[in-house]
Amino acid sequence: MLTVKILLAEDVHMIRGALVALLHLEPDLRVVATVDRGDTIVAAALEHRPDVAVIDIDLPGTDGLTAATELRMRVPTCRSLILTALGRPGILRRAMTAQVDGFLLKDSPPDQLATAVRNVAAGRRVVDPQLAVTAWESPNSPLSPRELEVLRLAARGADIAEIAGCLYLSQGTVRNYLTAIVAKLGARNRIDAVRIAEDAGWIP
Repeated sequence: MLTVKILLAEDVHMIRGALVALLHLEPDLRVVATVDRGDTIVAAALEHRPDVAVIDIDLPGTDGLTAATELRMRVPTCRSLILTALGRPGILRRAMTAQVDGFLLKDSPPDQLATAVRNVAAGRRVVDPQLAVTAWESPNSPLSPRELEVLRLAARGADIAEIAGCLYLSQGTVRNYLTAIVAKLGARNRIDAVRIAEDAGWIP
């Protein structure tokens, strides 16, 4: 029996321990490394050479999707399975854009995780079918790439001056972008625009 080697990236200690215990119940699955930050995933993969990386999206340091993209470039033999509580259609679309190999929700039945790991290791793509249908039917973001950049920084708490400095824009231009964003999303204000975009999965 071939053993599938797994790297697990999860920042909540209790969940990480439970997932390790769950995976070790399967005779053909073995967790060879665990990390609690997105920016340590690639280094751990280079050291332990797992077959599959099971990655949470919401990780400190680097978010899981960004880490999965880097992992694909640096360790192409390691396939990625996103395991997340963020079951929003926009998040799934971002995951597919990042070319992850699987996307599973944390509230899925426990046996589905082992099955998903095996399928991903075998070269098959795994996506929750109901979420895939919802993602297909949901609208794409009406915001331009630059507007998404502005809103992403605003979501992280940056003020107009900080956004302008990060993106090499004038403060007046940033205000214009924010006004356009609020209008396009039908939001009440900037905070509401951030909420709408996060709920849709257009920004992390």
